[in-house]
Amino acid sequence: MKALLWALPAYGVLLGLSTLTHQPPVTDFDAYAEYVTTGVFLVSHLGASILGAALAILGAIGLSFALGPSKPALAGLVLTTIANVFLAATFGSAAFVQPGLGRAHLAGVPGMAAMNDDTAYGPALVATALSASFLLVVAAAVTGVAISRAGRRPYGIAYAALIALFVAGIAVPFVQPFAGFGFAAATALLATHGLTTSARPALTA
Repeated sequence: MKALLWALPAYGVLLGLSTLTHQPPVTDFDAYAEYVTTGVFLVSHLGASILGAALAILGAIGLSFALGPSKPALAGLVLTTIANVFLAATFGSAAFVQPGLGRAHLAGVPGMAAMNDDTAYGPALVATALSASFLLVVAAAVTGVAISRAGRRPYGIAYAALIALFVAGIAVPFVQPFAGFGFAAATALLATHGLTTSARPALTA
């Protein structure tokens, strides 16, 4: 199970790669439509965001086992799983809805901007994405506490802070790649050194 810890650095790398470029604002719908119809957009959402959500869950499972039985570790696993399932749903909407609307707009079909506002950026999706993002930060904070209590406080702080910084990057996009790659580095060090001596004996086999 400890091998699953390496899903966390992979998740961080995908977070960084998926945010190297950002879509234009919907107020510039021509540029927005051109961007969401590119292969980069589709691969980013399917190969990075959705796969990344799966890796985050697998990594949280590995981390929970490595930390041993504790309420913060279990709570972090549960919250991470819930947050990433809901985030994957929003990424799926982007991957499958936005390109179609973008192609229709570029083909001259009227009303696509309004339809985009009602579907790809509808109230239900926005509420889901924002609440899931908030829950992801809470999950990272709880997991950080679990790591800190296992005697690895610097890693616990880095885990929580870098996820929070990545989510905050929704408002300041240029910080997201740095947060993603930083998370990858921190969790790679954690997998390599941080928990090799702190894992419970029952889980070392």
